[in-house]
Amino acid sequence: MAPKIVTLPGDGIGPEILAPTVDIIERLIGDVTFEEHLFGGASIDAHGTALTDEVEAACKGADAVLLAAVGGPKWDTTDPNAPRPEQGLLGIRKALGLYANLRPVRPLPALYDASALKREIIDGTDLLVVRELTGGIYFGEKTRTATDASDLCHYTTAEVERIARTAFEAARGRSNRVTSVDKANVLETSRQWRQVVHEVHAADYSDVELEDVLVDNCAMQLIVRPSSFDVIVTENLFGDILSDEAAMLTGSIGMLPSASLGAAGDPGLFEPVHGSAPDIAGQGIANPLAMFLSAAMLLRHGLGREAEAASLESAVDAALAEGLRTRDLGGTAGTAEATQAVLSHL
Repeated sequence: MAPKIVTLPGDGIGPEILAPTVDIIERLIGDVTFEEHLFGGASIDAHGTALTDEVEAACKGADAVLLAAVGGPKWDTTDPNAPRPEQGLLGIRKALGLYANLRPVRPLPALYDASALKREIIDGTDLLVVRELTGGIYFGEKTRTATDASDLCHYTTAEVERIARTAFEAARGRSNRVTSVDKANVLETSRQWRQVVHEVHAADYSDVELEDVLVDNCAMQLIVRPSSFDVIVTENLFGDILSDEAAMLTGSIGMLPSASLGAAGDPGLFEPVHGSAPDIAGQGIANPLAMFLSAAMLLRHGLGREAEAASLESAVDAALAEGLRTRDLGGTAGTAEATQAVLSHL
């Protein structure tokens, strides 16, 4: 049976970068079924909610889910009762049990000069951020009155253990080093995090090198010595911030893909790290490369198609080495030109 991919164009530039990505996947594997649904702000406009029950069910029944981007000023609000596009993201992650977010960061030599950092600092950087995705402050109880507000940061030992195992397993296929990031000098959840990570390490992964780094120090070290990291594992809020910081090592957040995975056999969610960029939507100038690389992660982790995934990643690398530069990378190429450059190397 042909694999089924649910596509969620979302908002802003989402539809513009998703369409050529679907075309590339069809060219690579041929026999595949796509099913498109409204999501995020577009779903709020149509249905009053960012994630409908129908879309949730469709995602659960798919082999993989490919998401472009959500959000925009049209739906920004401080009203706690108003629907927001980001609720769709949190909802689908929870519904699919997507507890592990993988964000690879590998600056290409062709783009070293696009980075804000000197090439000698980023040279050799090849790291993976493993972010816990369904716990922590994003999902904890929230309260608000006229005079105060609170967000509960909550983790179980089981949640920490499973994300730690994901990180250690990933490290075994890379350079065998894990940096666990927390704020154990202040937060009780971080002290629990550090204890559980070390227990998992001692029991099953003593062959992997493990170090603990406080989150503020990690934020600094990502800029000072990014090439020293291999796998970074951390909780939800810290991972959100650090992975966006690390994305800029590549020269543009428009270059970073991500995969959100749950239990083996369940559908994963694949999306670029960047947002919906409503300021350039409809102009045909959005950088589609992070979307293409997210599709490569879908092929690898979602469908088990390693050869096709590597082919797509190599095509992106080759196009950039040949001189492709979108506007966020200091060039003039639009979405269509960038797509054609990648297609020419497939």
